[in-house]
Amino acid sequence: MIYKLALKNTFLFLFLTIVSCGNSVKKMEQTEKSKDKSEKNTIKNDEIVPIQTGADNHKAYLPLLKGKKVGIVTNQTGILTNKTHLVDFLLEQKVDLQKIYAPEHGFRGTADAGELIKDGKDTKTGLPIVSLYGNNKKPKPEQLVGIDVMIFDLQDVGARFYTYISSLHYVMEACAENNIPLLVLDRPNPNGGIVDGPVLEKEHSSFVGMHQIPVLHGMTIGEYAKMTNGEKWLKNGVQCKLEVIPCLNYNRNMPYSLLAKPSPNLPNDQSINLYASLCFFEGTNVSVGRGTEKQFQIYGSPYLENHGFSFTPKPNLGAKDPVWNGKECFGEDLTQIQKVKRLELQWLIKAYQENSKTKNVFFNDFFTKLAGTKKLQQQIESGVSETEIRNSWTKGLEDFKTMRKKYLLYQ
Repeated sequence: MIYKLALKNTFLFLFLTIVSCGNSVKKMEQTEKSKDKSEKNTIKNDEIVPIQTGADNHKAYLPLLKGKKVGIVTNQTGILTNKTHLVDFLLEQKVDLQKIYAPEHGFRGTADAGELIKDGKDTKTGLPIVSLYGNNKKPKPEQLVGIDVMIFDLQDVGARFYTYISSLHYVMEACAENNIPLLVLDRPNPNGGIVDGPVLEKEHSSFVGMHQIPVLHGMTIGEYAKMTNGEKWLKNGVQCKLEVIPCLNYNRNMPYSLLAKPSPNLPNDQSINLYASLCFFEGTNVSVGRGTEKQFQIYGSPYLENHGFSFTPKPNLGAKDPVWNGKECFGEDLTQIQKVKRLELQWLIKAYQENSKTKNVFFNDFFTKLAGTKKLQQQIESGVSETEIRNSWTKGLEDFKTMRKKYLLYQ
């Protein structure tokens, strides 16, 4: 009898061990799967909970649109997580959409950077499209006639010179002046909470840098709208009637892959992560890969040293006439490097030092607009180390972070 009881207990022990191991393996598999999905999800109480963008958070904004004539500022990034375009979703919900207002790159997001976008009509919905680029960056009063409420839904990338936040400024200003409420549907910042770079000096304000903020601001576009309003950066200090529809299940420390390319030359996560660091090359004689399939992941020019990597830019979607079109460029391939967690200057400094034959024409006038200050170019030309350059940003970054705290919506 004792023998049978012991045998029975042994079998019970083995059974429980196998079940426990099976559960452990299952949990490990779930953990690995959750890691794969972590770019778009968070985990609560061992359950995977998807991030919801402001556009997905429709229960918060659809009631505000009922019975209203609605305008929308959006482009190809204005989609729900299920890839339905917000315009199509709103029409399905019987929202009375009147007009689409399109920023740089156009409503479908296929135009070159800086290319003139014309007014037109969306072929799918028949809605009129008003271009907010070129000479019409700010909606005119006559273009807002009949609009009761404006929606703003664009995917930003967290960099000062990415012009969607400049379009946001002008839309907010126009809404304030014409007494039109503005709903900003928030979206995660793919560069998270990185705050870095020189703070723009007011005298160097332009469409690629309108406010006195660092290159990487570490905010979502909704938070940035709150800051623009709160700091009274709009013309004559006006403030618009603003409501931010927040993302759900999101914090800024979570990695996030965008649902659509924010512009033709930011094709993937790597390019978006490197964009702020490599965009400085747009103010030099060095290519950032426009005219290739590795935009903002490589750099080079005919005047750099040949270290075994080269590329030849050719016209393609988003780059009809790329820098060094048809000429072999020598440089560096950054497609496989680890994600950067700050604004990197190493490649800019290295390229300047190697560009011995053309140092006098390495920089052009656009560089100061991108940097937001003349000091950065002067520091590089004078041979100041990267550490010293970064130290010179400290005070400005500390002041900005103090101001920024007031407007944050997420941890």
